[in-house]
Amino acid sequence: MAAHSGLDLTEAVDYHYDQFPPNGIDAGRLITPIASASAALARYDQMLKGMHNSEILLAPLRNQEAVVSSRMEGTVSTLDEVLRYEADQEESGDGHGGHYRNEAIEVFLYGRALTAAQRSIEQGAPLSSFLIKSVHKVLLGLGRGAHLSPGEFKTEQNYLADRMRRKVHFIPMRPEQLNDGMERLFSFIESADSQILIKTAVAHLEFEALHPFKDGNGRIGRMLITLMLWKYGAISAPHFYISSYFEDRRDEYIDRMREVSKSGAWTDWIVFFLEALEAQAQKNLATAERIRDLYEELKREFPQILTSQWSTAALDFLFSRPVFRNNVFTKKSGIPETSAHRFTRILAERGLIRTLEPAAGRRPALYSFEPLLQIVRD
Repeated sequence: MAAHSGLDLTEAVDYHYDQFPPNGIDAGRLITPIASASAALARYDQMLKGMHNSEILLAPLRNQEAVVSSRMEGTVSTLDEVLRYEADQEESGDGHGGHYRNEAIEVFLYGRALTAAQRSIEQGAPLSSFLIKSVHKVLLGLGRGAHLSPGEFKTEQNYLADRMRRKVHFIPMRPEQLNDGMERLFSFIESADSQILIKTAVAHLEFEALHPFKDGNGRIGRMLITLMLWKYGAISAPHFYISSYFEDRRDEYIDRMREVSKSGAWTDWIVFFLEALEAQAQKNLATAERIRDLYEELKREFPQILTSQWSTAALDFLFSRPVFRNNVFTKKSGIPETSAHRFTRILAERGLIRTLEPAAGRRPALYSFEPLLQIVRD
């Protein structure tokens, strides 16, 4: 939240100047939580490694993470709305929202920003201010965020406040000290020899406390968790989504972060973060297993249903795009057009895909792959 007159600063906690990196962490208290979180992450990662194609199968989870992470910052959309926008954006290729709400576009851009970060890191880019700015530029590239300095650090003091009561909870780092603060953060990320889960916990909190942008800090900060866990080897693919745990415990999440700046309670924060990792790894594992089981079940059934050598290609397409326009299916699935048209008819008759919009004039039909969406919506 940007600076405004009339804000109540009486209970505001100020950024912890000269206290980063922390040096008062109680390692003894972290032994058990680290072991539990590491074991849960390892089980989840084993599942990822065994997946036919985690990039395809878990794409809808990335969309759901985008929905929840954005909702934490007041952008309310639904998975279905975002997937519809994505389907129409792919069909038209122009990136414009048409009749879609700005909220859906913003959430769609979250997934695009995370993918952009992933590609940069795969090409050897370090986690740095430059990378974070470029990701932020994608995140706020369209919709309401486009006027909030996408890709640029703040130049005015911002606040974390209760918008209704105008009560400030936290005063992030001053803009004139921000470049030094960001340099310290990324130096810590790249060089500190801390255990990776502790490093991620500390880095996430520090990023949120710096609050370097006018808008989108929470979304970038939670993205940073996924990117760090993946880049430093805690998970083998960048598919770990933690926002639902933080959303369910939003007040505790904020209070524990404030307490670090207020009284140096780094250890309490790290314990909370490790519990979040463990719980979310278990939840992600259960969801990923259901997705994998659905894929394996349909992989056996599709050849009988479709009687075609293209059955696996059709299945992979549905998992990667659970809401789609029919012309995108016929053009981009790699399946001959006549077969693709036959497939959509058969799948709709069997109830495996649902018609969201029938074909009208030059507008192709819009379908949803309900068996997968029912898992991801849960």
